[in-house]
Amino acid sequence: MTTAAIAPRPAIRVVIGTPLYRGATIALFLAGVGLSSAAPLMSLFLIDELHASLTTAGFFALTNLAAPLAGYFVGAHSDRIGARLGLFRVCAVLGFVGWAIIAVSTQLWVPILVNTLVLGFAGAATSQLFAAVQDDPVPEIDGVIAIARIALVAGWVVGPVLGSVLASWTSIRFLFFATGLCLLAQILPLGRLRTTVTAHDETRPQVAPGVTQMMPLIAFTVLTVLAYAGDTIKFAYLPIYMIRDLDLSSGLRGAIIGAQPLVEICVIPVAIALARKIGAMPLLIAGCLLSALGAVCFAVIGSAAGMFAGQILIGFLWGIFGGLGIIVAQRLLPASIATASAIYISAEPLSTALGGLAGGLGVGQLGLPHVFFVPAMLALIATAGLAVMAGSLRTK
Repeated sequence: MTTAAIAPRPAIRVVIGTPLYRGATIALFLAGVGLSSAAPLMSLFLIDELHASLTTAGFFALTNLAAPLAGYFVGAHSDRIGARLGLFRVCAVLGFVGWAIIAVSTQLWVPILVNTLVLGFAGAATSQLFAAVQDDPVPEIDGVIAIARIALVAGWVVGPVLGSVLASWTSIRFLFFATGLCLLAQILPLGRLRTTVTAHDETRPQVAPGVTQMMPLIAFTVLTVLAYAGDTIKFAYLPIYMIRDLDLSSGLRGAIIGAQPLVEICVIPVAIALARKIGAMPLLIAGCLLSALGAVCFAVIGSAAGMFAGQILIGFLWGIFGGLGIIVAQRLLPASIATASAIYISAEPLSTALGGLAGGLGVGQLGLPHVFFVPAMLALIATAGLAVMAGSLRTK
């Protein structure tokens, strides 16, 4: 009886049986569906609806530079007051407002302003959910986080196909409004649930982590930015390449875009299991190498098969980082997990800014499809940086 009482439960049972974990998992799925349905079509919207140039569409991602500052502000405030879910709800509402405004915009400056000032704060919703989950850890917490990440990725599997079909049946503007509704709907699974974090002693206020303490986390985040940046280039130009050069159908394009997160779902639990045996860094390095090879497939194989191959290889990167990245980041700054989560999750908007800049410059010089050599180079730089970091961490 005693043995049964202390035996670890399957993570999926923990998630289903815990209102916070269950609600966060469903909320992350909804966020994944909404964001992934809109992301592949943003460049097309800017070009066809707002008459932006190909280069300007690539540079649009630079508006995400404000997101890390917004995320850090929300994360630090969350660590100070502990109101994870309250801040999450505010961010979710901002997400709806931002996408609704973009959906009705007729001037290019509107999505630029909204993405910079509104959606940067909206993006902090995800980090608040992961921080809330980590606040009340159970022995199966790694598995719980893995399931939450899988739910987010599952949304990214479903979203591109749904988005492509919905946009073809209605319009991209209608799709963007639906994205806002998905982000607003994140609030529903958590209901009125509130989390409690141990209050800080008012006579000994919490001291924000110093730069020296944060350097390993910052280095890891920067390398993640380099690894992720290729996806921005891909989302900006792969749909255009598939439509204008390869003449692929909307259903096939959606299936190709959805192949990457499908692989990611399968890789996440395997990566977590392997990390317990060989450590996280070798897997992260391998993921970067596979991503570089996937980008090369886009650049040199002008067929649907080549696009699928590239997406599958890049899926390994996102699966490995998706399963291990947030865990590694929180362990690099264990005393401030909301700040750690916010800083690390800011890698995604930062990577879109870097990818937008690199892609905007690269497409002018290299054209399609050779611009995809740019993400291959960035992934190789990330590989080298992670190898150096792995050696540095082993010596400490």
